[in-house]
Amino acid sequence: MFNIGDYVTRNSYNNDVVFKIISIDEDLYYLKGVNVRLYADSYKEDLKLYNDSSESNDSFLPSIEEYRKLNRSEYFYLPGKILHLDGDKEYLDSCLDFYKKNKLRAYGVYFKEEDLASNIVPLLEKYTPDIVVITGHDAYYRKRKNGSKYKNTSNFVECVKIARTYEKSHQKLIIIAGACQSDYEELIKAGANFASSPKRINIHALDPAIVAGCMAFSDINNNIDLINILEKTKYGSAGMGGIITKGTMYTGYPRE
Repeated sequence: MFNIGDYVTRNSYNNDVVFKIISIDEDLYYLKGVNVRLYADSYKEDLKLYNDSSESNDSFLPSIEEYRKLNRSEYFYLPGKILHLDGDKEYLDSCLDFYKKNKLRAYGVYFKEEDLASNIVPLLEKYTPDIVVITGHDAYYRKRKNGSKYKNTSNFVECVKIARTYEKSHQKLIIIAGACQSDYEELIKAGANFASSPKRINIHALDPAIVAGCMAFSDINNNIDLINILEKTKYGSAGMGGIITKGTMYTGYPRE
């Protein structure tokens, strides 16, 4: 027997992803990725109890330290301000911890994915961010014949379009959007600077925050190193892609 809160994997997927059971409907179990932004469901016959708590806590150690290595002897720096909208409270907390660890000014707000678009403009007006992250959970249903093949991509796309209408310049507002297996091309066409998932694979819970952190520490006068930023994420350019713009950080002189 399995219970809500148990960690499990799926035999039919070679037990590749660790999930937490979030709901049970008779023999159907609803799952949330522990470290990837993915929702799934499975019958109990396909589930395997996962007991290694160290793996559920994750072995991926993201670092943007090279972006923080700045000449602080004479100059001071104003990194970009981040607004992070997330459809998962636990992942939002993890991302906010990541921003705090890297001494970034970031504001986090939780909304269900279907409520993101209707709330984005008041938040942009309130926080006036340089960078906005629009994420949560998604899934790509390859075998579905009717209706959308994506669980939440349409919600992300709508939110991106509204944000890009609010600020048309890709330079003045950096938009990072999507989750596991999201429709990368549609998100980029909607106006995102960065999006998931070019290869329709899962992304790590922290991947959007990693990209946001790199952009916050990238100089506003110089083009970003796009490939280097993507390589900071867990799955690289298979999971995240984007366009080249300039960064968001200002440099000042003199330092007190």
